[in-house]
Amino acid sequence: MLSLFDPLRDIDLLSVFLRMLLALICGGAIGLEREFKRRPAGFRTHILICLGAAMTTLTSQYLFLVMNYPTDIARLGAQVIAGIGFIGAGTIIVTKRQRVKGLTTAAGLWTSAIVGLALGGGFYEGAILATVLILLAELLFSRLEYHILSTSPEINLYLEYSNHEALDRLLKLLKRRNVSIIGMELTRSVESETKNSCVIFSLRLNKKLRPTEIIEEINHCEGVLLVQEL
Repeated sequence: MLSLFDPLRDIDLLSVFLRMLLALICGGAIGLEREFKRRPAGFRTHILICLGAAMTTLTSQYLFLVMNYPTDIARLGAQVIAGIGFIGAGTIIVTKRQRVKGLTTAAGLWTSAIVGLALGGGFYEGAILATVLILLAELLFSRLEYHILSTSPEINLYLEYSNHEALDRLLKLLKRRNVSIIGMELTRSVESETKNSCVIFSLRLNKKLRPTEIIEEINHCEGVLLVQEL
């Protein structure tokens, strides 16, 4: 551990102020990336969760070390770890097209709470390092994730089409481009007033075909009204 923080590991006014300030900074840094991407839980939400978690650990330490209460110092922190799951679950939604959104935001809220618990306990090094790594994962690794998705041999597509002839033309196009159909689900659009026919495809592409290319070709297929990757 860094000796720089040793004088600040006891419970006094300066250490409490520093822990809460770092919780605000670290929680805000994590939430800022989510806010920039317009996610449900953003800047202020992450700050409040990180501050609340830090205050929870500080309260446990205060009751045990200052008030001399015979209490388990880790009990309140354990409840935060379990309880934050309810807030995280509120950010996860399943769209009408069976697409799951909000998992990264929920994970960010959970890790933000863990950072707050670490700061509240005076584990400055771990909390700061965790914040840096979380930001690294959200900012830099997301580009790697997008690259992997752009070159993935399997994609899921949602399509709306006008008639059965359009679906036949679409199937012929996929066969001509040597695209394997892993799964196909026929349904009706619940968002459109015309209740267009819809299909959800799970496709496996050949090595020479990129997802953007097949999506563009499908989009120009006669009778196809809408195509989106899930």
